[in-house]
Formats: sequence, structure tokens, C-alpha cells
Amino acid sequence: MTFTHLDNAGHARMVDVTEKTPTVRSATAAGTVLAPPPVVAALRDGTVPKGDVLAVARIAGIAGAKRTAELLPLAHVIGVHGATVDLTVTDDGVEITATVRTADRTGVEMEALTAVSVAGLATVDMLKGLDKSIVLTDIRLLAKSGGKSGDWHRDPAPAGGPR
Repeated sequence: MTFTHLDNAGHARMVDVTEKTPTVRSATAAGTVLAPPPVVAALRDGTVPKGDVLAVARIAGIAGAKRTAELLPLAHVIGVHGATVDLTVTDDGVEITATVRTADRTGVEMEALTAVSVAGLATVDMLKGLDKSIVLTDIRLLAKSGGKSGDWHRDPAPAGGPR
């Protein structure tokens, strides 16, 4: 078996994408911050002491997408040409969805996952003073398009199963 991120001696390497043609690519990821009812109430009422949680998390997620290559040692430095981070307060906490787009030589799946992760961490940071039991969970890729492997979409979860 050949591993793309190992050389012939088994050492880690960054895959060389120099010869690949840039194409339009997109990826969408999601995650959840679970919070107890009093924290959800504070989010809905706008009474979180640290301020506008969703605005801070949105900016943090976009910044995270742009800095993915600094965090993941074998990720390529690519142009993030578009990034959206949407946060929705639900009865269980906050649902986070991020979509990242580029016209580059490699995909943006890791950028979308990083955007969700960082937005979730910022949400936890903004809320932790209200309750330490808050959980960041279920970070997952929902879809990707473009590139050699084409389009991919996560299958809907069976009733009661993982998403």
C-alpha cells in the first residue's frame, strides 16, 4: 500500500501539488455546541456577559479557515476565496455550519472543519463562565465538491444513528 503523505523511507512529507491545475472547490462542515437551558436562554436573550457570542464565533471561524495550514503540519497553504460560518441557537445549544471555497490545486475540507472547530471553541470560550459543562461535539464534513475525487455528500443518518 502506498501512503500519499509518506516518502519511500516512511518519513512524513507534504504532497507535491505543483503540477495540478487549479479548479473551483468547496467544502461544508458542521458541528454542535451543547449547552444547558439557562445558557441557551442567555444566548436568546442577549444576556451573555462576554457579549455577542455568535458574532465573535463567526469571525473566529473565518479566521480559523484562513489559518488552517499553520495548524495542520501537512496541509497546503491555499487561497481561501470565500468562507461563511453560520451559527443557529437551538434548544440544545448552537449549531455551526461552515462553507469554504477556493480556486486552487487542493481541496478545502480541512479549512471547513477548522472553521467549525474554531467557531465552536470561541463559542465555548464565550459561554464557559455561565456553565462549565458545555460540550463541543459532532464536528463532521457534510459535503465537498471539485477536484479529482469529484463531489461527495454525507448520507443522511438513519433514525437514531450518527449524522
